[in-house]
Amino acid sequence: MRILVTGGAGFIGSALIRHLLNDTEHQVLNLDKLTYAGNLESLAGVADNPRYRFLQADIGDSAAVSRALAEFQPDAIMHLAAESHVDRSIDGPAAFIQTNIVGTYALLEATRAYWLQLDQARRQAFRFHHISTDEVYGDLHGVDELFTENTPYAPSSPYSASKAASDHLVRAWQRTYGLPVLVTNCSNNYGPYHFPEKLIPLVILNALEGKPLPVYGNGQQVRDWLYVEDHARALLKVVSEGRVGETYNIGGHNEQTNLHVVESICALLDELAPLEGNLGAGMRDGDNAAPHSYKELITFVADRPGHDQRYAIDASKIERELGWKPQETFESGLRKTVRWYLDNLDWCRRVRG
Repeated sequence: MRILVTGGAGFIGSALIRHLLNDTEHQVLNLDKLTYAGNLESLAGVADNPRYRFLQADIGDSAAVSRALAEFQPDAIMHLAAESHVDRSIDGPAAFIQTNIVGTYALLEATRAYWLQLDQARRQAFRFHHISTDEVYGDLHGVDELFTENTPYAPSSPYSASKAASDHLVRAWQRTYGLPVLVTNCSNNYGPYHFPEKLIPLVILNALEGKPLPVYGNGQQVRDWLYVEDHARALLKVVSEGRVGETYNIGGHNEQTNLHVVESICALLDELAPLEGNLGAGMRDGDNAAPHSYKELITFVADRPGHDQRYAIDASKIERELGWKPQETFESGLRKTVRWYLDNLDWCRRVRG
């Protein structure tokens, strides 16, 4: 297939593109605005692949998107471009409304115009795959409840509300105009090339620099963690084999409290980069106050507004219908992730800079 990926320089988008180019014969056009969270270094290993192209453009720029569609002639669009950081959405929601809602609308309209001029066979085979989040469902209060594809939407933050709105737009374009869409809602992703403001890379890098490891509230918020390369495999399954109009929840079967995640990272760092040989900027050899374990850097901070307590995905539908399930456990995926950051600190410095 010829696949147009929006937001392909981001964390999940770049993992998807690496998978498409390394493990399939598909052709890829990466359309990305290159905001603070987009980084072409994440694609350096595939940038010279003859099946890969890059276009710097905003999904809200209808003329640029329409030209790209006309020139590339995609068989599928995988839409990942989004503002995605909850804390940023609380501080400045306008960008989230503009990109996630208005931008998705503009992309849908450009796609619909392109789709309508395709011949009948290509129009029938075309797919618009919208990649979303489990945060649109709000939070769970019991210990046994799981998000299913039929869970009512109850978003809590400006970010999740904007993603919920984009989900509704995509489904409306299918219902009203017949656009062949697929929607996936995923749990928290982690893995290589994750932007350093997110929890797992933030904790790794703060720890290595001897900085406090901030944990919201009491740290008992529960999230389901999905290794990003498992997610990329799931996305390809859905766009290739999913049923038009269907939603598929993608989860890692790895529910962990935020505090346990931070403590697990500290334990891995104690093993792989012990403090004795890795005194960070905030520590000095011979300082009596210097910690002996990274866990001593954990600091509890005021909870953020509207913080959801628990997310957990029921991913049985995608396993039953498409045969996908995650390959990584939380333990194996987290070890790979910590090792990657230890081996790629230069990348982290450049991204933060």
